[in-house]
Amino acid sequence: MKNKNVDIGNGSSIGEYVILGKQPRGKSAKLVIGDNATIREFTVIYGGSVIGKNLQTGHHVVIREDNKLGNYVSVGSGSELGPGNKIGDRVRIHSQCFLEHVNIGNNVFIAPGVKFGDDPHPYCPRWKECILGAKVGDDVSIGIGAVILPGIKIGKGAVIGAGSIVTKDVPENKVVVGNPAKVIKDVDELKCFKGFYKKPYEWRGHFRNGYPVENE
Repeated sequence: MKNKNVDIGNGSSIGEYVILGKQPRGKSAKLVIGDNATIREFTVIYGGSVIGKNLQTGHHVVIREDNKLGNYVSVGSGSELGPGNKIGDRVRIHSQCFLEHVNIGNNVFIAPGVKFGDDPHPYCPRWKECILGAKVGDDVSIGIGAVILPGIKIGKGAVIGAGSIVTKDVPENKVVVGNPAKVIKDVDELKCFKGFYKKPYEWRGHFRNGYPVENE
């Protein structure tokens, strides 16, 4: 279903049972989506967000109000973007993820089941004054099932291991794993287990249609 508060670009594909421009409680807000979006069945996107070109959603995605998404952002099935996220270009958010008040850089990979917290303590009367969203730098990769606690800063090029609980800031270009997550090595020390590349992530910076390609 589409309403007058929705501006969606040319070349977009909208599946059945999609709701675009659902109004936030007590507000009247416009939804803007760029060209060539692919919005799959049962997706709900609220008014009050601005989304760039080539958005892709899986099934049963929810994108709340006050989100700003760049170009070539993919949001997998069953994921929810709560209010207040700022997401850069070429970001892939896999299925069953949750983000709220998170600032994400460019070229970030978020594996299935990753959860970001923004409440440093249980609900209280002044909870809005305590919201602490995480900040994630460019070229970060976050493994399946990781949990990122409120207010965490993850530096550019870092790698977060699967299942890690990130309780402290992560320096640039470091690999962290475990509960609580700890630095175990530099990203440059990682090896391609297939032997395709001499240096990990050497293709970074090379993209075509939003997807990484080999050096050109």
